[in-house]
Amino acid sequence: MKHPRDYAGEKIVVLGLAKSGVAAAKLFHRLGAVVTVNDRKDRDQCPEASELEELGIQVICGGHPDDLMDEQVKLLVKNPGIPYTAPPIQRAQELGIDVVTEVEVAYPICEAPMIGITGSNGKTTTTTLVGKMLESSGLKPIVAGNIGRALCEVAEEAQADNWMVVELSSFQLKGTITFKPRIACLLNVYETHLDYHGDMEDYTNSKAKLFAQQTKEDTAVLNWDKAACRKIVPQLQGHVFPFSMQEELTYGVYVEAESGRMIYRDLDGKAHVILHKDELGIRGEHNVENALAASAIAIRAGADLISIAKVLREFRGVEHRLEYVREHQGVTFYNDSKATNPVATIKSVEAFKGGIVLVAGGLDRGSDYMELLPVFGKQVKGLVTIGQTRLKINEVARLAGLTAVKTVDNGDNAKEAIAIAVQEAWTLAEEGDIVLLSPACASWDMFPSFEERGRMFKESVHNL
Repeated sequence: MKHPRDYAGEKIVVLGLAKSGVAAAKLFHRLGAVVTVNDRKDRDQCPEASELEELGIQVICGGHPDDLMDEQVKLLVKNPGIPYTAPPIQRAQELGIDVVTEVEVAYPICEAPMIGITGSNGKTTTTTLVGKMLESSGLKPIVAGNIGRALCEVAEEAQADNWMVVELSSFQLKGTITFKPRIACLLNVYETHLDYHGDMEDYTNSKAKLFAQQTKEDTAVLNWDKAACRKIVPQLQGHVFPFSMQEELTYGVYVEAESGRMIYRDLDGKAHVILHKDELGIRGEHNVENALAASAIAIRAGADLISIAKVLREFRGVEHRLEYVREHQGVTFYNDSKATNPVATIKSVEAFKGGIVLVAGGLDRGSDYMELLPVFGKQVKGLVTIGQTRLKINEVARLAGLTAVKTVDNGDNAKEAIAIAVQEAWTLAEEGDIVLLSPACASWDMFPSFEERGRMFKESVHNL
């Protein structure tokens, strides 16, 4: 695509309202483009429409008109979650019109260098940590993207002395062309979102686009313990800066096996102690991995080790990620609604030593959930299932010999279903146990978002 300023007077279509669509539409309107926003949801489900229309932006709700895309349209900006099979996108591709996401639009107008963070799991925690580390070091970060404000909304405000720290999904990255972060980080790649991408090749390639435009002046931060991350090294032009929990690196950030200390080893081979992993303010081995990644990114951005260690000691996590809710009559409740795939749920279960009653289930994306088999009947002593995948997850529990299983089938009444699930989980738990909402599934079968699922869970816990 061209620079956003070069679309002045030309037709732009923004597909999908929501946060990113609204921000992109406003940006192009300010720059003089003729903007049409289209959303297939009915008008009463599009509260953002009125605001855009007051600015003079055309908004079409309730479906995709056949004449939406024509030869006069010069760019289609899509909401990341809209599949490429959607008719307007297919028509745009037939006409040779660039199809991009908001990230591609924001990049050329942002004066600040960008840090892009992606991965199947751990993105939000790592991005939040990096923002706090840079802030503690006086490096003026702006956190945006999937967390915080939309990237198009803040890109024009950023100055050259800021750092733009951006959490990025595969959906967003698939729609990029020229996007080039100064520092790019790939945390991990697990099988997920295949209903959108079709296969692992497309999913992995979409993640790898984070590095596609980097040059030798840029940095690629990679999880050295993951084969999928190391596999892309031959393709990289940027300076590779690894992190590892399993290997004591000659250069990078790692956990020292004998001592458990987190170490930064510089290019001269000198080892610098950051802190002991047991000092982290967040629990779980997966969060040690996130802490290593965040430290590596922050070091490359110029943060000092004292500030990095201070943040790692004080940070207590973000909402919906192993979030402590309350203790009730000896049972402790945790909200991990962000665990939207089996690997994330396994890591969360492994963060605890006591008996766990797990609340799981949600949108069916075709997985058999057999990855959960090893933790059922071991760390997991009881199970309550909800959503489309409840019977699939019940079958895994049966194969594991787990008998303390409850199933909640409340149709589309999400609030009632989660309230019953909490009650059932509490009855299965004993003093000293943990009730953990960690669904292993996306939320969209019953809830508008994982955030809403987590909030309803917390409300139900507090109503016990």
